[in-house]
Amino acid sequence: MADRRLQVFVSVARLLSFTKAAEALHMTQPAVTFQIRQLEDHFNTRLFDRAHNRISLTEAGQRVLGFAEQIFALYAEMDSSVQSITGEVSGELELGASTTIAEYMLPSLLGLFKTRYPDVTIRLKVGNTDTIVQMVENNLIDLGVVEARVENRNLVVEPCHRDRMVLIVPPGHELAGEGPVSLRRVMQYPYICREQGSGTREVLLQQIEAAGLDSADLDIVLELGSPESIKGAVEAGMGISILSRTIIDKEVKLGTLVPVEIDPPIERPFLFVHQKQKFRLRAVDELLTFVREYCCQQEQGTATGATDGR
Repeated sequence: MADRRLQVFVSVARLLSFTKAAEALHMTQPAVTFQIRQLEDHFNTRLFDRAHNRISLTEAGQRVLGFAEQIFALYAEMDSSVQSITGEVSGELELGASTTIAEYMLPSLLGLFKTRYPDVTIRLKVGNTDTIVQMVENNLIDLGVVEARVENRNLVVEPCHRDRMVLIVPPGHELAGEGPVSLRRVMQYPYICREQGSGTREVLLQQIEAAGLDSADLDIVLELGSPESIKGAVEAGMGISILSRTIIDKEVKLGTLVPVEIDPPIERPFLFVHQKQKFRLRAVDELLTFVREYCCQQEQGTATGATDGR
């Protein structure tokens, strides 16, 4: 019985969707269905009940899922044990990150990690914060990096970096020449917002509520799914928005966007999220250690720059 069949089965069992499992595994839906059918042929019983466009595990499927999870945990333990003897760091890592982090933080970090550990293959999945947390919950990725609070107490959540957010407006906007502006003032203008489930959106709504304001009064004229699309819409004069200061350097240099400080300042943590597993691939532990060191160096560099007046 091929391990791949079990991997496919576990993905379908956790997501309870052939379509979502196919997307997570980068397979076609017919290929996923074929793998499940072969596994059911092996056991000579159905593992899923299919009714009214929904699927659920049969009693046999629940048994198989329990054993499959134990099998994969033993594989991870075996790999870690052998690698602790050989000193080798290799394997495949499934990493997930919210959009801002994936586009602006991870490229340089993962490049440095690959230089140190060339035998580790990294697969990166990108989604909003809710999507990445769900993938960690369902054990579809080894590590998530997100930009908003995580409520699941069964997951390990660890801060890795603090990110400062600013208001962005087009040149010539009446707020462009002002000092720090309040959220009450921001809410007087057409606003371009990230989609539901985005960490950027959640942080904004939390700050509005903390200021004693009503988030329903935010004049959202557009909801967009990426920082790049929001920057383009602000440049086009369609509204204003609040984004990470680190992702607008190019536009500020070109003069197409103007950053405006917010009073009080808005900061948010970037967070590691992973399962509370006793055994993990050594590559996962090495990546966690590497990212902690990288973020610590970034924080120290930011603090030094602030001290020097840069």
